[in-house]
Amino acid sequence: MTGNLFGFRIVDKLQKIDEDIKRTELKYHNKRVLVSKEFTFDSAHHLHAYEGKCKNLHGHTYKVVFGVSGRPNEIGLTIDFGTLKDIWKADIEIHLDHRYLNETLPPMNTTAENMVVWIFEKMEESLSNHPELNKEQEVRLEFVKLYETPTSYAEVKREWIYE
Repeated sequence: MTGNLFGFRIVDKLQKIDEDIKRTELKYHNKRVLVSKEFTFDSAHHLHAYEGKCKNLHGHTYKVVFGVSGRPNEIGLTIDFGTLKDIWKADIEIHLDHRYLNETLPPMNTTAENMVVWIFEKMEESLSNHPELNKEQEVRLEFVKLYETPTSYAEVKREWIYE
């Protein structure tokens, strides 16, 4: 690598597959690894049977965090971040972003506690049906966190769903 006066370096030679690194070296281990990705969406809702200001129609910028675990494939990836994004966009976000949640979600009080379980179920279903995921990798959804505000969230974990 060569340097310069700004302190960063440029590689002298870009590593090439099958020349500098063998394909069999791409996968370093077979340990279970957790991969996380977060997304935001804006929605409106109100709570039923609630005596507080949230009984009125109001909105939030929600943040959802997914934790997916699995074993790396032959090139060392557990799940591509792009795959998680594709699932989010196609199967989940369409029901949530810029929507009136009381109208688009199944009949429920649109509390963070109810919504996080619905989101977990949708993501788990999408992961299990995704054609790019290799069954030997044992990819599974471990948790979902749903932030209603920057400091308030509901969370569900795989072990709680199946207890």
